[in-house]
Amino acid sequence: MTAPSPNASRTSEYLKALALSAMSTHLAQEVENAAKAKLSYQEFLNRLLELEVVSHIDRSINHRIQTAGFPQLRHLEAFDFTYQPQLDEKLLRELGNLGFLAEAKNILLLGAPGVGKTHLAIALGVKACQQRKRVLFYTAEQLAEQLAAADASHSLARLLKNLTRVDLLVIDELGYLQLSKRTASLFFQLVSRRYEKGSIIVTSNKAPEEWGEIFQDDVIAAAILDRLLHHSYPFFIQGKSYRMKALLEVDSAASHSARKDADIKPDSGTTTTS
Repeated sequence: MTAPSPNASRTSEYLKALALSAMSTHLAQEVENAAKAKLSYQEFLNRLLELEVVSHIDRSINHRIQTAGFPQLRHLEAFDFTYQPQLDEKLLRELGNLGFLAEAKNILLLGAPGVGKTHLAIALGVKACQQRKRVLFYTAEQLAEQLAAADASHSLARLLKNLTRVDLLVIDELGYLQLSKRTASLFFQLVSRRYEKGSIIVTSNKAPEEWGEIFQDDVIAAAILDRLLHHSYPFFIQGKSYRMKALLEVDSAASHSARKDADIKPDSGTTTTS
């Protein structure tokens, strides 16, 4: 590649000044490619702009994923539906197209620990980020603490406004701890504000009829469920635990290795068959 001309260097500086970093980075190579391919000025410019747009979208998506607060990244394509055959795979993949966000519908993922609820919740949240939607992820404990702290500091209205504005709110692990009656009331306010305005994904190890125990108030629990279930896709996952599957696979591999080692004679290094 030839050294950049003074004009090319000046162009690169202009692009940097305009914060068009991708165009600046790829300018010299694209000039050379355009010359070889005999591209028109318009084609050359479109190619540079395409690189900048793709880079901008990638940065935007990464920023949204970081801002969402996912504990780890999970993807719908990596979910093992063969291990949970009772799940409606077709429907879940359709939900990955995010039509439920436009309709402000909710998703409830209910089942025992380890069946993939959090994986699915995060995966749908990541899909939303990839479509440049605003997403926030909380465990129920984290959200309860934030609501209580905002209530105590008289900033609840601002927090509820912020939580209402996002396109998708994910609440994970609802049911692992009881909430105080005051915090239950704050949860109700949040769900009420988002009702028919913004989607919520909830994962819980408790069936709906047990939610009175979570909120320590059957009336509030019923009111929250009424709003969550009115426009929703509920999934009751009754399959096996992925964590137990992984543990059994590790134990099986360890047992196989131990048996193999036991068949080796220390004195000759040969193996015996049983």
